[in-house]
Amino acid sequence: MAGLDMLTMIGRQFHASQRLIKLRASRNPNEVIEREATFGERIADEVARFGGSWNFIISFGVVLVSYAALNIILRGRAWDPYPFILLNLFLSMLASIQAPVIMMSQNRQDTKDRLRSELDFDVNRRAETEIQALAQKLNLLTDKIEDVENLIRINGGKSAPQAGESTL
Repeated sequence: MAGLDMLTMIGRQFHASQRLIKLRASRNPNEVIEREATFGERIADEVARFGGSWNFIISFGVVLVSYAALNIILRGRAWDPYPFILLNLFLSMLASIQAPVIMMSQNRQDTKDRLRSELDFDVNRRAETEIQALAQKLNLLTDKIEDVENLIRINGGKSAPQAGESTL
């Protein structure tokens, strides 16, 4: 009976510790990061998201082909004839602005990954502590059960004396 009582107590403590771990582990790193994001960081993320999408590639391709086609069709009246020097200038300016913005977004992604790994480490450390505590309690329970088995062997299988009974 003592062993069963101990198992019941260990089970209750185990479930309580599991609830605590779930509560602490339920923090969403994305929400933490979004809460702390500055206006510039949000813009950098949106530019990187759009700049790395098929929508951007397709629309940019359409604009470039249209620009070149219109300037070829207009020939002598074109505002940017064939070597498209003005277009090259615009593309260079776009690249000089877009590259650092994308790098800022990548740095922010590194920060997100670092925060996620720190939260995972905290959860793993708490779980390890709880597992060690449960292992100690299980070892204690095993020792107590062995003690009860030894008492049963010593008494030769007789029931233990009740309160008020003599052992003689």
